[in-house]
Amino acid sequence: MVTPEMTFVRYGMGPASRCISARAGGLGDICAAQIHALYEHGMDVHLALPNYRNVFKTSGHHMRGIDIHGHQCRLPESHIHLAQDRSFYYHPKLFVTTDWENVRIALAFQREVINRIIPEVQPDLIHCYDWMTGLIPAFARRNGIPSLFTMYRIDSPRLLLSTIEERGIDAASFWQLCYYSRMPVDYLETRKSNPLDLLTSGLFAANQACSLSQTFLNTMTDEHSHHTAGLLKVELQNKLRAGNLCAVAPAPDSSFNPATDRSLMRPYGPDSHYAGKLFNKLQLQEMLNLPMDSGAPLCFWPTRLDSARSGSQLLADTLSAILDRYREQRLQVVFIADGDFQEHMRRLIDRLHATDRAAVCDFDAQRYRLAYGGADFVLMPLHLDPCALPCKIGQCYGALPIAFDAGAIHDCVEHLDPTANSGTGFLFKHFDANGFLWAIDQAMAFYSQPLKFRALQVRRIMTDSLVRFDPGDTVQRTIDLYGRTLDRPLVKMKAAPGLSTPSQIAA
Repeated sequence: MVTPEMTFVRYGMGPASRCISARAGGLGDICAAQIHALYEHGMDVHLALPNYRNVFKTSGHHMRGIDIHGHQCRLPESHIHLAQDRSFYYHPKLFVTTDWENVRIALAFQREVINRIIPEVQPDLIHCYDWMTGLIPAFARRNGIPSLFTMYRIDSPRLLLSTIEERGIDAASFWQLCYYSRMPVDYLETRKSNPLDLLTSGLFAANQACSLSQTFLNTMTDEHSHHTAGLLKVELQNKLRAGNLCAVAPAPDSSFNPATDRSLMRPYGPDSHYAGKLFNKLQLQEMLNLPMDSGAPLCFWPTRLDSARSGSQLLADTLSAILDRYREQRLQVVFIADGDFQEHMRRLIDRLHATDRAAVCDFDAQRYRLAYGGADFVLMPLHLDPCALPCKIGQCYGALPIAFDAGAIHDCVEHLDPTANSGTGFLFKHFDANGFLWAIDQAMAFYSQPLKFRALQVRRIMTDSLVRFDPGDTVQRTIDLYGRTLDRPLVKMKAAPGLSTPSQIAA
């Protein structure tokens, strides 16, 4: 498995076993959950990722961004392969954008995987994640290794072969397996004049490709959709017609269970959620220096604050109206997220003189989980989310999503109708301030209902979600997809020695 980011991996068997954590967004959560689950199922899993020396932590004690409670599954140290290059040794953060600095890091990572790690591991199958690994399927196909490519972000840089080769990757050996801006004539003509697209090349060369949401995939391949660039849409449609593209929706890791989550001040289940969430809310408010008020409705923003994501700007545009409209109800908004838009949100809260109503803090695993346990609502006004894991986790914890009805969110959230005893959250269909404020109005109208009325719905949603979002189903679908990629059934191996209870992966 080749990924640019990872939530949590623990290796070594002693009490001082080391931890590494490199998380830019939801993709890291997905990769971590899949790796540990597959390892527990007896798969011989190896992991390749960049050696972010400034990001990784090398201590067994509690650290920011890592939840080490109850981890039993340890990927052997020999199965973790850190790509070595100075370009990411001292980089202060993970790469998530397509600017040149991040592209340079992505090329250095792929060079290490192609030149050193793949020859060392000699894998039967390579699973690549997103555009930062887009050259690897072409190299794998050239060398007869089946590959699977998972698409997450839809933005992707375009690069000339000459630029790639200057970074130490011998692309001449697999250049014909990449996807270019126009039909290439020959290698020499293409090398300096015809850019290849990293994301589309990964999809094109892989034996199988997958998305994390069926609705997201449908939108990307829709002939009338304007969300996908021409080259990417054409290749997705070609892959789909050939039967080599599908959707495998991720489920929250099994550690995301409010009844067993040790990050909560008071764990709770569907039948005890009301009292449990009150205690957790008070604990979260105290941590973030907000007024301790168990009766205040609390909204939690659980995803990155990126300026490139329209949802971040939408919340910034409406925050003043939200806080003013529900001043009497003492509504609070909590952000536990990194990102380049974080500082803008801090300044906005200061300008609004709303530090007693809203709080922003860096991502931290314990606070992140506690926020689910204390929040009444999860804010997900994302225009086209490819994954929607926070919506699923929120339902399991009784924090109902307020979200835009598109992409992966459409797959896992249904608008709440308490009179029909159906639905799991509050969806808006017009992506603008009026639509978002309407959904918040619906959520607050629900919050104003009598306690018994609300408790019945939250208990139903929690009970159903803990069953519906079963990580075992996702693992089995992934194993089946590996079998299709290899064109043969997988032989289940004996689990590694010392393997016991299911792993618990940090968010």
